[in-house]
Amino acid sequence: MGDVLDRMTRIGRLYDFYGPLLTPKQRQWLELHYHHDLSLGEIAAECRVSRQAVHDGLQRAEKALEDYEARLGYLERYLRERKKLEEIRRELHNFREKGSWENFNKALELLEQLLGWPAGGGTPEQKEGS
Repeated sequence: MGDVLDRMTRIGRLYDFYGPLLTPKQRQWLELHYHHDLSLGEIAAECRVSRQAVHDGLQRAEKALEDYEARLGYLERYLRERKKLEEIRRELHNFREKGSWENFNKALELLEQLLGWPAGGGTPEQKEGS
């Protein structure tokens, strides 16, 4: 069951990033199947096609989403950045609770990494002004 939910979550996230790149029919069938929880048979009846056509269309749409991710990597980047933001939140929470500047400095370091700034030194605009 966990694998099915993980797969559904992954397809949903990929759809959020790459859905506009799919054909209108692929978007419609993915939305009906994943967002509205319609079965292949229900989608086939609604769209007046065979169940096999829906199955094949969904398979092609899912493969297209995976191909876009393999080329562009937006979901992977999003997940990596979200993990780093969660670390920053945890460090700031610990700073607030314990008053430890070590936690604050770690949060700042993580934030600078996330933004791609040089460690320990302000924004690129501040660097240009000095």
